[in-house]
Amino acid sequence: MSEEYHYDLVIVGGGPAGSSAAYAAAKSGIKVALLEKEKSIAETVRTSGVTWIQNIKEFGIPDDCFNPIKNFSFCSPNNEVTISDSIARAAVLDVRKTYRWLANEAQQSGAAIFVKTNIDKVMKNEKGDIVGVHGKGPNGDVTFHSKVVIDASGFTSTVCKAMGLATQWKRFGAGAEYEVEVEHVDPQTWWLMVGQQYSPAGYAWIFPLGNNIVRIGVGVGKPESNVDPTERLKELMEKRLGPIKKLGKLTPIEFHYGLIPNDGLSRKTVFNNLILVGDSAGQANPLVLEGIRYAIKFGRVAGKVSADAIKSSNTNKEALEAYEKNWRKDIESKINSAGKVQNRWIGLTDDEWDTELDIIKELKPEEFIDFIKADFGLSNMIKLATHHPKLAVRQLFNIVKGKK
Repeated sequence: MSEEYHYDLVIVGGGPAGSSAAYAAAKSGIKVALLEKEKSIAETVRTSGVTWIQNIKEFGIPDDCFNPIKNFSFCSPNNEVTISDSIARAAVLDVRKTYRWLANEAQQSGAAIFVKTNIDKVMKNEKGDIVGVHGKGPNGDVTFHSKVVIDASGFTSTVCKAMGLATQWKRFGAGAEYEVEVEHVDPQTWWLMVGQQYSPAGYAWIFPLGNNIVRIGVGVGKPESNVDPTERLKELMEKRLGPIKKLGKLTPIEFHYGLIPNDGLSRKTVFNNLILVGDSAGQANPLVLEGIRYAIKFGRVAGKVSADAIKSSNTNKEALEAYEKNWRKDIESKINSAGKVQNRWIGLTDDEWDTELDIIKELKPEEFIDFIKADFGLSNMIKLATHHPKLAVRQLFNIVKGKK
């Protein structure tokens, strides 16, 4: 059986980018379809859910969707540092609950959500521009005609790959994580663990969710290291390495695995009738490889720009360019600067990591958050260098500004 649908806008991928685009577009009054390949939104969790309270408040995400974090602990082979704040600035999301809340907001605004819909082909007009997508739905073959398509399919970049507009990411992070019930945990403190024993090109983490539940994970940079993050994670948990031993008895609840692009902002994200957003656009912070806030923020921009273009009956590349201009102006220079710091971090030895933590220890909580968020505005960095005359922090400033 073959089904056929006609929409103004079709969005492929029901993650935070797709749901946010669907919400903004439907609110603008156009006919929107949001397509998700799994049986339900966020059936599989692929991210540790780290984000920032300021962004959560901007997006209106409810308080019961996240656990606030005010202390940031780091552990290298021979050093341990904690930056303690008076207020919570970071958060660990209940990923499933948050993504479903976002999808529900889209649905309440009028978007139609199709689950169990796996897109594998694109439809083009005589000029070669995309005019819809095709795949398998719960009842067999399904075709969606549309005026604009948004590729929010994440790392796999389903639509832009099918169009021949992108190849696989060359650099990316692979992350494995267990959600675990533990005996002892400070619910307001996260841990980042660095050095060869944790991850040769990345870091390990403990992110608390509240109620004695934590996420213990390992992220490994590819192709820089061939270590399997799942194997390394099992090893760390079996040996109770570093701060893991403080957690007491571990009872695993659920396993998560995900890939996140780390190629910088190397892709064009606007074509005739097509926009890329979120991980399919490479919108990720390379320092801790998080991108949920970018997915939501720029998903909303993509939805609004698409709706405006559709309503003006002009969906060519020029009409959609406002989206790319918006996100590049907002994050391009920050992500490029963060990439320079990350390139340095990837090459650090265990001894150098011990020293690096002494640099991080000098930062005030709000400076640390600006730094780890990749919020490298020039004024922030000048302030940082002025507050910390230490040579080490000045060196960090010079890396970010691209000096030797």
